[in-house]
Amino acid sequence: MPKRQRQQQLSQHIDDNPFITDQELTRKLKVSIQTIRLDRMELGIPEVRERLKLMAERSLDPVKSLPLDEIIGEVIDLQLDQSGISIFEIKAEHVFSRTGIARGHHIFSQANSLAVGIMNAEIALTASADIRFVRSVLLEEKCVAKAYVRSNTGPSGKAKVEVFTYVGEELVFQGTFTVYRNAGLDNEESKDSNKGVDNDADRN
Repeated sequence: MPKRQRQQQLSQHIDDNPFITDQELTRKLKVSIQTIRLDRMELGIPEVRERLKLMAERSLDPVKSLPLDEIIGEVIDLQLDQSGISIFEIKAEHVFSRTGIARGHHIFSQANSLAVGIMNAEIALTASADIRFVRSVLLEEKCVAKAYVRSNTGPSGKAKVEVFTYVGEELVFQGTFTVYRNAGLDNEESKDSNKGVDNDADRN
C-alpha cells in the first residue's frame, strides 16, 4: 500500500475509534508497529494514552454522585445526565488464575459505577440491573464501557441508563440500570423513599 494511502487509512481508523492501539493498527494495516509509530509521528497523532488524556481534559463534567476515583476504569468522557465512557484494562488481579478469564464482577462494576457516576445528583444508588455477559473477557484486554441516560425523572426519582462494553469493536457486555437519585436525602421522607432499594450490588 502506498504510504499516503496507508496514512489516510490510519488517520481514519483513529478518527473512527480513538481507543485503537498501535498493535490493533498493525493488524488492520498489515505493517510493523515501527511503521505505525512513524506514521503517527509524521501525522502529529499522539499515542492512545495521550489521546485519551486529551479527550478527558476536553469532555469531563465534574462527577457529583461519587468520587471520580471510585468509578472503575479510567473515565475519558462524562456528560452529566447524558453519557459517559470509561476504559478498564484487565490485569492479573482481575482474572481467574487457571483460565485468564476476567471475573464477571469487575466487568459489572465498571458498567455499574459509570451508570451511577453520570447522574447529576449528590446521591445515586442502583435500584435494579438487567445485564448480559456476551462473551468472556481475557487478560490484558481493554474494556470500553459506554453509558447513555435513556430516561430521566429529574433531580429526584429514577433514571434508566444503558451501558455497552466493548473490546475493540466487539460487544462483550450490556446492561440496563435503574438508578435511584436524590439530591439531598436530608429528611425522613426522602430516607423512607429509599427503603427497598437494593443496596447489595457493587456500585463502585
